[in-house]
Amino acid sequence: MKNKESSSSDHRSSSLIEKEKSSEQVYDGKLLKVFYDEVTLPDQTFSSREWIKHPGACAVVPVFEDGTIMLLKQFRYPPRKIFIEVPAGKIDPGEDPLRTAERELLEESGVECRNIIKTGSFYPAIGYADEIIHTYVAWDLTIKDQNVDDDEFLQPFRIPYQKAVQMIADGEITDAKTLSALIQTKMWWEKNGPFPIAF
Repeated sequence: MKNKESSSSDHRSSSLIEKEKSSEQVYDGKLLKVFYDEVTLPDQTFSSREWIKHPGACAVVPVFEDGTIMLLKQFRYPPRKIFIEVPAGKIDPGEDPLRTAERELLEESGVECRNIIKTGSFYPAIGYADEIIHTYVAWDLTIKDQNVDDDEFLQPFRIPYQKAVQMIADGEITDAKTLSALIQTKMWWEKNGPFPIAF
């Protein structure tokens, strides 16, 4: 049974909820769908929300027995910059996120894994999109060949996990999914890691 303080907190939280009044799809892209919604605010006034529907994605941190991980360099067009990223990709319709993680790991980095486990999930753009990214850690790895899409240009490289953590501190890794995946994996590995690595 919930105590009074918990019940009061739940009530206060429910008073924050906005309710959809109407919804119109204003753009239907290959990846993204954009909506314009009218909403009823908690105080019963009205406002509008523009938001993006996203299929969701998975990000994977592949950990080798020598304590290195596989990262990628990739140019991202919207910010016009090269980023350092973990292997990742969108979930195909009807696809299980675990399958997405395994597929993207192999396609983007050319790495196949015998073990993979979910370490968490997060929402990277809550102000304007419903996208959720599931994070995974993989080990017992075998190097294969990359099999990227025709319009993808990626440079895989291996570095010590410790160096990747330092790159976060130094501002060299700024991609949100990579930050989250590396931190969530580090926390999971410190409790459950199948072999010791340096952080």
